[in-house]
Amino acid sequence: MRQIVNGVRATEIEGAVWRKSRRSNPNGNCVELAPLPDGGVAVRNSRHPEGPALVYTRDEMVAFLEGAKDGDFDDMVG
Repeated sequence: MRQIVNGVRATEIEGAVWRKSRRSNPNGNCVELAPLPDGGVAVRNSRHPEGPALVYTRDEMVAFLEGAKDGDFDDMVG
């Protein structure tokens, strides 16, 4: 299995099943996530699906999602 690292072209992640939030707007201005075989998550810009993907470990995603649920980033979209 090829190692998936930050900055890899999103289209090079074999078998990736990308999904976005149901809250995404119809213009496609959102991020998409794909689960990885090692438990990590790849993230890409929906407007540039061939562009780079950021890759996070499961623990990094848990910390981010818990912080988002706690409101840690609310001031960024105020």
